Parts: sequence; C-alpha cells; structure tokens
Amino acid sequence: MKKILMAMAGLMAFATGWADDATPWEYVDATDLRIINRGWDSTSSPYTRLPAYLQDSVRTDLWQRQSCSSGIAVRFATNSTRVGIKYQLTYDTHMIHMADTGLKGADLYIWDPEATAGANGNKWMHVNCIRPYLKDKENKIVESTFVENLSGEMQEFMVYLPLYDGVEQMWIKVDSAATITDGSLELISPAKKVVAYGTSILQGGCASRPGMCGTSILSRELNCEVINLGFSGEGKLDSCVARAMATIPDVDVFVIDPVPNCTYIMCDSLTYGFVDILRSQCPDAKIVMVEGPLYPYSRYNSYFADYLPLKNEYFRKNFELLAAENPNNIYYVTAEGLDGPEDDGTVDGIHLTDLGFRHYANKLMPVLYPLLYGE
Repeated sequence: MKKILMAMAGLMAFATGWADDATPWEYVDATDLRIINRGWDSTSSPYTRLPAYLQDSVRTDLWQRQSCSSGIAVRFATNSTRVGIKYQLTYDTHMIHMADTGLKGADLYIWDPEATAGANGNKWMHVNCIRPYLKDKENKIVESTFVENLSGEMQEFMVYLPLYDGVEQMWIKVDSAATITDGSLELISPAKKVVAYGTSILQGGCASRPGMCGTSILSRELNCEVINLGFSGEGKLDSCVARAMATIPDVDVFVIDPVPNCTYIMCDSLTYGFVDILRSQCPDAKIVMVEGPLYPYSRYNSYFADYLPLKNEYFRKNFELLAAENPNNIYYVTAEGLDGPEDDGTVDGIHLTDLGFRHYANKLMPVLYPLLYGE
C-alpha cells in the first residue's frame, strides 16, 4: 500500500508540476525580463493592453476585456536545467466552451536551432502548457513547472500569458544558480511591429493554449511583435481606441478585423472614420482590413446566410472608398478560406479551434510577410 501511495503521489507531482525540489528555485520577476507584444508603456499594469488614460472613455466591458493578457509574452534566455512559472490571476474565470489551459494557462516555447524549420524559417518549438490549477485559491496563485532535465546550456525561451484572464504578478522560475537574461533581440525582433485590432476571435477564443492564438502564431512566423487588441464582444470600431492605436510608435502594419462584433450599420458608418484616423496619423503604416468569417452554420441558417455577407459588403464598401481616395498602403482580405478546407475550425460555430487559428494565420501570412519584409 505504501508503494502504491508513493506512486500516486509521484503521478500527481508530474501532473501538477509540484514535485519536491532538492535544488531551490530562483523566482525572477517577469518585469525584469523582456515583455513583448505590448503597445504602450502607459498601461495600468505590465500585463494589460490599453493605456490607462482610456479607462474613463470606454465602456466598462471593453475595459474589462483589455485587462486580459492576450498575446503578451515574456522572452528570456537561461541555462537552467528546468523552467517554471508562478503568477497571480486577476479573475480566475472559467468558460464552458474554452479550455482553462488557453483561458488562464501559460505556454512555453523554446528556440531550437536543430529543429526542422517551419514557415519562414520559424524554429520556435512548443514545450509545454501548464494546467492552471490554483496553488493558493484565496490569492489566485498558479505555480507549476514547464520542463525539467534540460541540458544546462544557454537556450532561448518564450512564455505566453493567459488569453481570457488577467495577470497581476508573474515570476519565471529557474535554478537558483542559473543565469537568466532578456534573450536575443534577433528572435521576435523589435525592428518590425504589427498591431491587430478585433474581437473575441482575435483575442484568442477558443485556442486550447495561449501559443495557438492567431496573433501568437503570426508573431513567431513573422519574427516580430504582434500586439493583440482583440476585445471579446467589444471590437466595435471605437474612435478613441483608433486614436490610441495611432500613438503606438513604429507600427509597420495595422490589421483591422472587427466585423464579427459589428452590425451592418456599424460596418457602414464607423469603418471609414476608424481607418481614416490611422491613415492620417500614421501615413507610412500599411493597413490590412479583414472581412468577417462566414460561420459554418450560416450555410443552413437563412438569416445569417444573408446577414453575414451583408456586413462584409458594407465593410468592403468603405475599403473601396478609402482606396479610391488614396490607394497606397491599404489592403483587403476576404473571408474566403478563413475557415480552411475541412470546415472543422470552430468550437461553437464562431470561435476558433487551434486548427481554425492555423487557417487564420495561413490566410494572413502571405499578405503580411511582404508588407514587412518587401519580398
């Protein structure tokens, strides 16, 4: 019986990452490392997504959504033989249609020079996504180990934060005697920058883990920062958000993807003004406008079979007006192919699975890459 209990304890330790450690951990505040995919330094915390001054100018629901840490990641390099994490959640939320690992988990990638290169030479390899079990329920503390028995050589890492919850504080855990640095600037280079604005889909609903959010895939494969400004239910073309976006320095490309949250009237009346703010304030930046997806069920629902294309029609009308005024630096992506050939890319007919996000990234990659690198 004692052997059985010891075996069960070992399995539990493996599953949760709470194994007793003979060597002490060093807890490194993530703010002392390189936090990427953030638009502003003036946010209310390092892990929120809009500047603090907007709080009184936007709807309460929009402000709550921006407190989710979607798309934000931490870059570092270490020679530690193991890597772990500890963080405090803002909400400890739960949704019935999205895995907790994506909603409030954290996701580790490693740069592997020996790996077979993916798109555009990408060699970021997934290591592990923690299960966000609360070690301290009262304070909403998650703590776990991503990986053990590493080589002890200096290696490059990236940790993605929760998609649909916020982070109050965060620490990267390494061996107490290990070296840890910000990592190479050549990986996820700050020399290029994409800002993506949109809805719950863009925010990451319903990726199984944070690294599979569409903006995260694009960031790895474009080797640049992609700032995620997806706000669930709140991507409604607010002009104050456009004005704030226009203050982000050195943006190469804006991706505008709000149609799922907009009525056809909003697509008609708000699109021009939102994009025009960006064009007038950031004349050298490229703007890519993305149609709303045609949800799978719309083939069989006569109302949505008409309504979803109608929204795209008005969205495109405004694109054509903008392009007629100035054809430079403005591009359009249709809904065709956004859901991929299998038609199995959604969880609930709307929000994307990992497969759906892979198709989304595949659709945008050939548009964004030449805009960033001129090839």
